[in-house]
Amino acid sequence: MESLHDILQRTFLGNTLESYAWFAGIILAGLIFKKVVSKFFSGLLYRLFRRYGKHVGIEKFISLLTKPFSVFVMLITVYLAFNRLEYPESWQLVPEHQFGMRMLMFRFFEAAMIVSVTWIILRIVDFIGLVFIYRASLTESRLDDQLVPFAKEAVKIILGAIGFLAVLGVVFNLDVVSLVTGLGIGGLAFALAAKETLENLLGSFTIFIDKPFVVGDVVKVGSAEGTVENIGFRSTRIRTLEKTLLTVPNKKMVDAELDNLSERVVRRAKFTLSLTYETTGAQLQSITHDLLRTLNTHPMLEHNAVVRFLDFNVSSLDILVIYFVKTSDWEKFAEVKEELNFRIMSLVKQHGSDFAYPTSRVLVEKS
Repeated sequence: MESLHDILQRTFLGNTLESYAWFAGIILAGLIFKKVVSKFFSGLLYRLFRRYGKHVGIEKFISLLTKPFSVFVMLITVYLAFNRLEYPESWQLVPEHQFGMRMLMFRFFEAAMIVSVTWIILRIVDFIGLVFIYRASLTESRLDDQLVPFAKEAVKIILGAIGFLAVLGVVFNLDVVSLVTGLGIGGLAFALAAKETLENLLGSFTIFIDKPFVVGDVVKVGSAEGTVENIGFRSTRIRTLEKTLLTVPNKKMVDAELDNLSERVVRRAKFTLSLTYETTGAQLQSITHDLLRTLNTHPMLEHNAVVRFLDFNVSSLDILVIYFVKTSDWEKFAEVKEELNFRIMSLVKQHGSDFAYPTSRVLVEKS
């Protein structure tokens, strides 16, 4: 009867069963412990940022890095597992330094490692961005709230480009310096192909230089109106009044007529007060006089209100009412306008008049 050792020494495709067992065990261990190992290494790395990122917290740091670290750990695991196996001699594979299956597999592993390390670094940049966003929220200026996300995206693009060049240089043995310097004509062709992207990029720089708006402003561009939540390289994100998230290209934000509603110091109310034709001239004079006095003495209104008996309408006597509320906040504006609407109703009733609605009279003459 064969012993366990003899069974494990049996050979299949150039490798013993013991080697296959080690291969399977390493892969299984990696799958089981990758999350634990990822959290452990994330916790160790957090110590470098603990002093500055305590307000964001270690939980956020670990949640950002767990997935890229898991990929990194699995790549190491697969590499160690495959090191336990030998390629069958019958396959007649060429060495790694010659083009063939071994070279392709090794180069693929190198590319995956560079991508995973770049991913980890990008997630660290995301965490640093959260730290700076928190600090920016503590200042009164809203410019830093706008600048931090923009700078974070810029750093990530640069790091992504470095990672891509590293893949070209290390994996494909390309001369990266010559490649970059030789992008003259090719770069021009790329610029023409990416014309809109470059226009949006220039638009983002224009926004930062001219500052027509910053994060947190309420703006109106075309038919879009809402609060600016983020200004990126390519587009600006606006939270509309319907609470939807609208993405507008930066080129449009710069070229189109933009109304920064947050910059206004007052909000205007304009409407027509329609009274019935039973209202006498004396009543109209009293109503307009008392209403104007009410508006000009209100503490939340500017003292330049307009109340004028303006038109004889088909079924009403129309009084034009215009006043300005000293606030840019819509909720406060609505509160003041509601208060004044109730006062207007009481005032009209107090003077014995009433509000008109579309009516028509039919006169029937007896023959």
